[in-house]
This record gives sequence, structure tokens and C-alpha cells, in this order.
Amino acid sequence: MPMNKLTPISPPLAVADESASSRHNLIRRRDAGAITVSHIYKVYETQTGPKTVLTDIDFTVRPGQKLAVLGRNGAGKSTLVKIIGGVERPTKGLISRGMSMSWPLAFGGGFEASMTGLDNIRFIARIYRQPINEIIEWVDDFAELGKNLLLPVKYYSSGMRARLAFALTLAIDFDCYLIDEVISVGDARFHQKCHDALFHDRRDSAMILVSHDTGIIREFCSSALVLKNGHSREFSDLDLAINIYNTL
Repeated sequence: MPMNKLTPISPPLAVADESASSRHNLIRRRDAGAITVSHIYKVYETQTGPKTVLTDIDFTVRPGQKLAVLGRNGAGKSTLVKIIGGVERPTKGLISRGMSMSWPLAFGGGFEASMTGLDNIRFIARIYRQPINEIIEWVDDFAELGKNLLLPVKYYSSGMRARLAFALTLAIDFDCYLIDEVISVGDARFHQKCHDALFHDRRDSAMILVSHDTGIIREFCSSALVLKNGHSREFSDLDLAINIYNTL
């Protein structure tokens, strides 16, 4: 089981326009204790001109709520998760984080490749003010990397990195978990281990889940956000959301 909850250092608030501060205060009064995504836009500059990936995305996730994010490849799902998690900044809009929230599950971009797996665990434990030895013991047991934890992460395979990142995420008791289609980590036995740790041991946690697996969505999610060409619509009726997704 994860460590006793301690409030981690939250990612910085993403603000991208002049009126963001006053709107943020309004959102905090309206949805205290929730994750609120307010009018998010994301535009990338490319050689062929600006490319808009997300347009006016707006939704709220409250404690214990599990929101599925549905959409075909290229719809902007992974970009949205990175923005919510603070990995990328929006071009416009803001996010209010009233719950402690994980980085995108199994995201390995925060590892220092020249450091060992063990040193990366220590680093994350210090940032989130967790007991270092207990976090090391939990990650070592869950990730099953053995002596590989003594090697620099740059020598890890993609599967080993995913195991380490997955275990590190679950070692900290977040209020809300961000999941981007990475539940199938390792072999069938380890896959089931991850599934149980996430969906059963943390059944009371909020989640924002990007997945093409409609079976998991039907079983665990309570609502869905459907993305198409960077635009979104939220549904409380999962069957309707999945039917629309299947026609995209």
C-alpha cells in the first residue's frame, strides 16, 4: 500500500492571459478541492504555420471522480494530459489544482538519465517530502528491477523505465492520478499487478484516464470527455460517449 498521505509540492499554476488571476480566484471559490481546466488552448508553431491542438477545453474533476478522455489518434489527448500535469504549459487558459495530482502515469521524462534508478527514487521522495527508505523499499518491491536500480537510468530499456515510473507514481498517495494509455506495462502478471494497484487499491482516488479500452472505461469511469480535432464535449452518459467515440 502507498505511504501515508503528505501534501506534495503542487505543480505551478498555468496562467496564460492577463485576466487569468481574477478568473482563477473565481474558479477556486466555485470548485475548491477539484481539478478545474478552464478554457485551455494549445497552439504549436510549425514550419507551415501555427497548429492548434486544443481549443477551449473546459471541465472539472472532483474528488473520487474518474473521467475518461476519448478520441482518435491526433485528437490532442496526450497533450491535454501533459498540460494538466504541468509537463507543458497551455498557450491560453488556466488550471486550478485543488487536489494533489500525479505526473502522467509512467511518464519517464523527469528522470535524470545519468543518475541511478535508486538516486532518482531518492530525488522524487525528497521533492514530495516522503520517507526516503520507505519509498525505496516500496518501489523496489513493486517494480521488480532488482540490482538494475544501481545502474544509471540511461541503460534501462523502455520497459524498465516504465516499471520504475509506474512504481514511483503509485508509491505516493495522490488525490488524483493522470493516466495516458500506459496500463499495459510488462508481461501479463505485471500488467495485472499494475491494474490491481491502480483500480482496486486506489479505488477512492480521482483519475483522468486516456484509454482506447472501452471495457476499462465502462467498469471504472463515471463520465467521459470526447475530443475531436482539439474540441471537447463532456458526457455523464458513458454509453453515449463511447458510441460517439466509435463513430469518430
